[in-house]
Amino acid sequence: MSFYVPRSGEVLSNDIADYPEGIVLPIDKPYRWTSADVIRKLKWKAIRHFDKKNLKVGHAGTLDPLATGILLVCIGDACKKAQQLQDHDKEYIAGIRFGATTPSYDLEKDVDRRFPYEHITEEAVRAALPPFIGEQEQVAPLFSAKSVDGVRAYELARKLYRNGRLDELDATAMETLQRNRINISGLELLSFSTTPSAMPAEASVSSASSRINVADTSALGLPEACVRIACSKGTYIRAFARDLGEALGSGAHLSGLIRSRSGDFGLKDALSLEQALALFQGNC
Repeated sequence: MSFYVPRSGEVLSNDIADYPEGIVLPIDKPYRWTSADVIRKLKWKAIRHFDKKNLKVGHAGTLDPLATGILLVCIGDACKKAQQLQDHDKEYIAGIRFGATTPSYDLEKDVDRRFPYEHITEEAVRAALPPFIGEQEQVAPLFSAKSVDGVRAYELARKLYRNGRLDELDATAMETLQRNRINISGLELLSFSTTPSAMPAEASVSSASSRINVADTSALGLPEACVRIACSKGTYIRAFARDLGEALGSGAHLSGLIRSRSGDFGLKDALSLEQALALFQGNC
């Protein structure tokens, strides 16, 4: 695929015609920012920089608000390649806490159920991973970007959650969420601890980030695993955490998530949001 990938410290030309194949920015998405927040921020800068009001700016694959790591931002004609970029395999580093679940299967919602966890050991986690490798059907979380009757599942789920009405998701919606064929090509247990770490430090604060709730489960004394996951597009790591907890006779939720690779782009290639914004100096 042909497109322009700028480097940190560079200043882009003010003429978008100088980038006929478009521009791709591998962004290390800030914690508590939605993917849409990042696009809005960069699009505003890019439109002013290139003086082009109808400039297309999008991304190749949503990243959860409480995740960091690779978010591929496409500018100009690179938007035509967004689907191809999104189709590439991904890699994640996931922190998974056992013994409790949340409705979102991460820290966006508070704990709703507690489970036994004293039997979960490093050896047990390591033994539970191999059966997850290969092609499988995965049930997407309610709080996901999957579309249900043209509405993002997370929009519907958040609305019902606020009103205490999650049980109103009908059978058709649930059936839609279940249709997700994925492939996990590799799993590696990086660490296991009975002393959980604290929540990730927040990145730069914006008005957008304050909309995202963050529960703190670090004080519950739950065991925690750090797992590297190589997988196909469409894999929900929060759903993997849920399923791993169930496989171990407990419950589980994500305590942290990093997308460490998307296709050929790894964290070493990533720009911070500040570095990306600095690319658009020109007439801004």
